[in-house]
Amino acid sequence: MAEAASERRRREEEAQFAQRGVSLWQDAWQRLLRNRMAVVGMLFIALLLFCFITADFLPPYSYRTADYDNTRIGARWPDHIFGTDKLGRDVFSRVWWGTRVSLTVAIVGSLTSLVIGITYGAIAGYLGGRVDNIMMRFVDVMYGFPTLLFIILVMVVLPSETAIQGMVNIFIAIGVVGWMGMARLVRGQFLSLREKEFVLAAHMVGAGPARIISRHLLPNSLGPAIVSLTLGIPGLILTEAVLSFIGLGVPPPYPSWGQMVNEGWRGLRATPHLTIFPGLAITLTMLAFNFMGDGLRDALDPTMRGTALVRAARRKKKRKPAKPSPKAAAEPA
Repeated sequence: MAEAASERRRREEEAQFAQRGVSLWQDAWQRLLRNRMAVVGMLFIALLLFCFITADFLPPYSYRTADYDNTRIGARWPDHIFGTDKLGRDVFSRVWWGTRVSLTVAIVGSLTSLVIGITYGAIAGYLGGRVDNIMMRFVDVMYGFPTLLFIILVMVVLPSETAIQGMVNIFIAIGVVGWMGMARLVRGQFLSLREKEFVLAAHMVGAGPARIISRHLLPNSLGPAIVSLTLGIPGLILTEAVLSFIGLGVPPPYPSWGQMVNEGWRGLRATPHLTIFPGLAITLTMLAFNFMGDGLRDALDPTMRGTALVRAARRKKKRKPAKPSPKAAAEPA
């Protein structure tokens, strides 16, 4: 009985918030802000974006500047707080500069996968039938190739003499294989949504395929797609680090975290700072995006709709002192 009453009260409060015009995205944002790990992840990502923007003028040294009198020194305050490498280049400045490579791969690679995957999955899911069957069999064939091996093959074939060419090659390699999971997800969403009542009603009033996809199907599929996109970013960062570690990423002297780990692991016992600091940068960045992705997944879960606002209202009621009844106020002391 108590559980039924609690569930009924929760539904009534959710209905009150729905009447106030609280949208799904507003409710999701409030629930996301109440997830402490997700907030920590977003703050760290904001710090990475700050490093991305200010890499040209805020680091104490250029990533090219060499100090041959101070090579392979450990952390030393205040001139080389992360130490120097074998050429005397400041590790702190190079880790700062390496943020550009990782974030560029994360943003451009994920957007490439998003655009290709949504387009491919939307066509397959909306048309269905034989077209869907043929398109999904092609995806199955692509899944048969080892992803990392296929990316390495693309990187070997394409020339990378400059940093820009190396970045473009990474984008092409990731774009070739990174869209398949997104295509499957969007295709499944479209297959389930196209039989809903609001889509059938749009068909009845004469809406065309483009309007149905853009106004009804795609907006209702964006939640899972955004979550999948965020959770896939750590994999892209790790892929870039692996490619740079084996010498197929951005060519030197432009710094990349994976390339810096490759330069320092041979002398791990003598100069551990050359491996520890770029390795920590990779690990913390991947954790930050994972925390944010988990928070987005919980925030965009439709079964949690309104719960953040309900909890906030209940806390507000508990803090608010109870008003004395008129009868008690009228009685003499």
